[in-house]
Amino acid sequence: MPSTGPPPEKQLDTQTDALEKVQMGIFAAYIKAHPHTLMSLGAVRELGGAVPNYATVAPLFNLLAPSVKATPEGPAYAATLQALQRIAIGAQAPDFTLATPEGKPVALSSYRGKYVLVDFWASWCGPCRRENPNVASVYQTYKDRNFEVLGVSIDVERNRAQWLKAIKDDNLAWTQISDLKQENEAAKLYSVHAIPQNLLVDPRGKIVATNLRGDELKTTVARFIP
Repeated sequence: MPSTGPPPEKQLDTQTDALEKVQMGIFAAYIKAHPHTLMSLGAVRELGGAVPNYATVAPLFNLLAPSVKATPEGPAYAATLQALQRIAIGAQAPDFTLATPEGKPVALSSYRGKYVLVDFWASWCGPCRRENPNVASVYQTYKDRNFEVLGVSIDVERNRAQWLKAIKDDNLAWTQISDLKQENEAAKLYSVHAIPQNLLVDPRGKIVATNLRGDELKTTVARFIP
């Protein structure tokens, strides 16, 4: 008899999420119990990972003793958190303008009045390409319900053909923009150091959710757009 349970990939995602929550609890408990140790600063950084969640990491960093914050690593991470605060949930999404493959300039602010998922990705990014079908599914479901997706590629000029091919191969029907520079201006503005990364902006231009993947993307968009 065939299995009626979730597919192995879904089971793995669930187990990974559970493990991450346990790890987060252990790290948080250690930081609270040992605020005067440099290891606690390391724990904060480890907990934040490549894409720190400001609401989760900042309170733990603030628990650290002044002597720990004053170490060479302390001010550097404080600057990272300050940059993340500007793009945290509840903040006004910083505006930027980049061009489509045809050279048309598109500003994030031009989406005011709609929900827009700002999706940072690249043609060479395997996890991005695997997530694209999920983004496409959400787009097709909500594109006529005050919802848009704005794809921001961090590809560079030498990969232009690869970028265009990925857009076609993955059936990305929404607007795609990039400056094709080594240091993408929008990615720099949003402190994007790892991809895929995204954020959901509401009709007023406020950030209401970040880093949505898989089912979480579907359920979050459904919550804002019933």
